[in-house]
Amino acid sequence: MPVSEPKKVLNRLKRARGQLDAVISAIENGAPCEEIITQLSAAHSAVRRTAFVVVAGAMRDCTIDPNHSEEDLARLEKLFLSLS
Repeated sequence: MPVSEPKKVLNRLKRARGQLDAVISAIENGAPCEEIITQLSAAHSAVRRTAFVVVAGAMRDCTIDPNHSEEDLARLEKLFLSLS
């Protein structure tokens, strides 16, 4: 099943990539730990939110399409719970 709203997902991932680049730069430039942790936290949150968007889209698509099986829904639920 393709990703719902790929443009939205890609924008979120690109933002996360930018935050990871900031973490790398901060470490390379000897930034204080507080700054590094702040950037890491932002990158972590961005990736988590992106994962939720992907799983939520898949769950929405599966619940709208009556042809999806209980197994499909169980698999999506497992994916969703893996994010916690």
